Amino acid sequence: MADKIGYKAVSKFIIASPVKVRPVADIVRRKGYTEAMAMLEQMPHKGARLIRKTMKSAAANALNLNKNLDEDMLVVREIRIDDGPRLKRIWCRGRGRADVLLKRMCHITVVVDEKAGK
Repeated sequence: MADKIGYKAVSKFIIASPVKVRPVADIVRRKGYTEAMAMLEQMPHKGARLIRKTMKSAAANALNLNKNLDEDMLVVREIRIDDGPRLKRIWCRGRGRADVLLKRMCHITVVVDEKAGK
């Protein structure tokens, strides 16, 4: 999207707990695009890989819609990790009992924009 909200990419129904992905998003929020990608490359978390993939897509949207932009001119304006639906699975326990295993999902939204004030 090339209007006032910036350039956006959304990954939906990702099987990862939002509680585990949010701390990674907090680290790279409001950083430059190249700096944020370098930070995410070095992190061992699964959430870092998922956010990096979505951020790369948002940058590609920005560069394809606006040919005057460069990767160094982009800044990560917003990263939002929303709750998704939960898959409920039966987990067999001892003595004929069962527990419910919740496989949590999240939606990752990344908005990149041009740096203000050159």
